[in-house]
Amino acid sequence: MADIIQFIPRAELDAEDNLRAFVALCRNKLTAFGKDLHFDEHVWVVTEALNLKARNIESRLVFSNWGTAKSAVPDMMSEPFLSFAKAYMRYQHAMRPTKSVGSRLAALRALEAALSESGGCSKPSATTAQTLDRATQLIQDHFTKAVAYRVGGQLEMLAGFLTKKQLVTVPMSWRSSISRPRDSVRVGKEFDRRRQEKLPSAAALDALAKVFNLATEPADVLVSSIAAILCSAPDRINEVLHLEVDCEVTQEIPSSGRVAYGLRWRPSKGAEPMVKWLVGSMESVVRRALSNIRGLTEQARIVARWYEEHPRELYLPAELEHFRRRERLSLQEIGNVLFESHTLRSTVNNWCRANGVPLVKEGKKLSGAFADVEKAVLAMLPRGFPIADAERGLKYSNALCLLQRNALQAGRAPYRCVIYLLGQGEIANRLGARSATGVPSIFDRFGFVEEDGSPIRVHSHQFRHYLNTLAQIGGLSQLDIAKWSGRVDVHQNDVYNHQSDKDVNALVRQLRGDESRISAPLTAARNAMLIPRDQFGRLKIATAHTTEYGYCIHDYTMLPCQLYRDCMNCTEQVCVKGDAEKEANIRRLVAETRTLLRNAQAAESEGDFGAGRWVEHQKLTLSRAEQLCSILEDPEVPAGTAIRLHGIVPASRLEQSVEQRRLGDERAIAESRASRPLLSHETES
Repeated sequence: MADIIQFIPRAELDAEDNLRAFVALCRNKLTAFGKDLHFDEHVWVVTEALNLKARNIESRLVFSNWGTAKSAVPDMMSEPFLSFAKAYMRYQHAMRPTKSVGSRLAALRALEAALSESGGCSKPSATTAQTLDRATQLIQDHFTKAVAYRVGGQLEMLAGFLTKKQLVTVPMSWRSSISRPRDSVRVGKEFDRRRQEKLPSAAALDALAKVFNLATEPADVLVSSIAAILCSAPDRINEVLHLEVDCEVTQEIPSSGRVAYGLRWRPSKGAEPMVKWLVGSMESVVRRALSNIRGLTEQARIVARWYEEHPRELYLPAELEHFRRRERLSLQEIGNVLFESHTLRSTVNNWCRANGVPLVKEGKKLSGAFADVEKAVLAMLPRGFPIADAERGLKYSNALCLLQRNALQAGRAPYRCVIYLLGQGEIANRLGARSATGVPSIFDRFGFVEEDGSPIRVHSHQFRHYLNTLAQIGGLSQLDIAKWSGRVDVHQNDVYNHQSDKDVNALVRQLRGDESRISAPLTAARNAMLIPRDQFGRLKIATAHTTEYGYCIHDYTMLPCQLYRDCMNCTEQVCVKGDAEKEANIRRLVAETRTLLRNAQAAESEGDFGAGRWVEHQKLTLSRAEQLCSILEDPEVPAGTAIRLHGIVPASRLEQSVEQRRLGDERAIAESRASRPLLSHETES
């Protein structure tokens, strides 16, 4: 485990001195990314530290600048920002480790570019809010919305770090303005585009099924079989590539007598190990897929078991076991030891040179020492052997997707004695990731294309999105979807739900009238009871909205409601006789208030402070609710009558003032008329 040392700035030092101290600490004392890390190198190999699952590629941190980050020969960041970037990456990986180091490094590149633009100086201490705003603009212009949001979050973290550790001249409080992309809208062109990106096309699914049945080459058989497993349950590709060879589970269902079939999974993001039971239609497909994979990988597991039992000896098949007693081997014999099939002498010669096996010329023939060949082959064993995945406790000898090296490489002889675990990159390439750059996919090999003639490309994660969407359309509960997908949080289901408005409408049309397929019957919308316009007019109603008990006629353009959720004590509450749902709510309120009143009276008798006020409030509410119920139950009150309680102080103080002015004006007019004599044409009313 890396040593963790907290950097504490000295308040009396300025930003530049703090920066130098910070870089020195990270260079000389921290051990994140390894104790033997060459800090001053511009490219760090961090494969061991990140340990990315199912990725048989070298993980590197390249401290290139913003403009040349994707170049074959990039330019590096300029000093002093370069040293700070290295120190920051090492320090943050010790304090807040993440496997998504790319976003963290991208934020540093953007800030360095913004600093260079602002004055040609790349000093981290010169960072200001304006500099960070420019870095934000670069990020938004360069990345997609989803990636920009993640990089913006790292930039905000970086800004906070600079201020907290006193590495800037002027302290600042800065927040990223890049908002999280919203995907809640499920209609329109943007949704259709996003849905198309996340789900495999109909042509791709059809082509996969055909390749699965037609494939004969090892690579095509293996990839199509893995795709078949991904189509059976919403799995992550690294979870499939880390399946155990004996992952199948069968269990008899007592109630039906049939046998359930599933696969034993170990989710990669926190969920507990589980068995994913498969639908009956996919059982035969998955059984066949697993049989295909085992047939292609069994020899590799034999080799792995040999190395577990003989960790210091080279694997040799029985027919070559006599080589173990030989001191030297010819090039042809070395080729027989290394490769499954006949290999050119030049290929063996190049292998010896590349792997440090000295060759000696004896007459016209070259030979190498068996011990040197053995040492070189043992050095080619995969990282961490015999453990393939420490988190899952998976050994190479028990891994389903274990292969002999070059087993999938057309034109190359497979190794006899060297093994490796299949990686995500190889699956991605054969599903079309590099079709545009000349690497054929399984679809290209069989001549399958999209409907518009373009090459088919499928991301392994699209199957997970596809099955989650099918589960949403099929009405599976959110908890079941999360469990089926190996998630620990049901809220993550939303990201994988690409159910469109058309899907929902089709489902409703399909289910209507078939109540056996849904948890509750679909009912028609309740007919609304309308209040005559003249009745609302007599009530001086300018606006209205529905409530739990009727309608509220409060005018929100004047002021907010002053009796929120206390409708029974408000004169702006209007109830309509005959509305069964709202009448039931009023009767329920009476019963609830009686209970609350008893509780308040009990508390008052026990001397609880403030209980008396609650007793008075509940008495008032109960009397008004009972009064309203008596009106609703009065047979002389016709249905549709608008009922409004009186004797309550209105909620709106402005309306009270207007009403008082109106009454005052009417009184003044009446008094004026009474005080003056009648004219000849006027009559006394």
